[in-house]
Amino acid sequence: MSQIRAEPMLRARGVNKSYGALKVLLDVDFQVAAGEAVGIVGPNGAGKTTLFGALAGSFPITSGEIYLQGQNLAGTSSGERCRMGLARTYQVPRPFLGMTVFENVHVAGMSGAGLSSADAAAEGADILRDTGLLALANRPTAALGLLDRKRLEVARALATKPHVILLDEIGGGLTEAELGALVDLIRQLQASGMTVVWIEHILHALLRVVTRLVCMAEGRVLAEGNPREVMAHPEVQRAYLGSSPE
Repeated sequence: MSQIRAEPMLRARGVNKSYGALKVLLDVDFQVAAGEAVGIVGPNGAGKTTLFGALAGSFPITSGEIYLQGQNLAGTSSGERCRMGLARTYQVPRPFLGMTVFENVHVAGMSGAGLSSADAAAEGADILRDTGLLALANRPTAALGLLDRKRLEVARALATKPHVILLDEIGGGLTEAELGALVDLIRQLQASGMTVVWIEHILHALLRVVTRLVCMAEGRVLAEGNPREVMAHPEVQRAYLGSSPE
């Protein structure tokens, strides 16, 4: 008896992105199952953040297809993709600095998830509790330290009620203790059933969360699979070190 394979939660098929003669994504095939945690690694300039931008609808791709829960996202804006359940964070947090922590999450719930003000407030309180920010709810965002700004970046994404969250180098700039706290938060998200895709240079943090690794270089996917096997792959070693190890 044949088995019915579940549709991937998120899929990119043959995705290309060019800026004039500069090709930054080259025939990228990539998919993530529902509830999976996948890491994306690669040297600077590999195309990782460009891939996130393509997935999130920040710009049109040159060719290829992107699907969310089996639905082709062609022609949809970043806002529409957010409301369909695709959220992302940024390497440099982008909160509304003139608002409090609570107001940032409240606005995200109303604009990203289409919630009423009352529902967004109730959901926001739960999210702030889950992300360790409830005690800071009334604090001006501009007064937050880096770890709490990164927590807020995650909280704002969660307020849009996503099926998939794209984390772009969210561990950068943190101390080891702060990084551990952030990793614990991401593990909680994944354990709750959230589909997580995480770009990160800090491998020991990434490997505490993800079960599959994708390595990119020069706009292409070089290898994917078991994290330790991917990092031992000759092409991956060459991309990072300039030559394969003896």
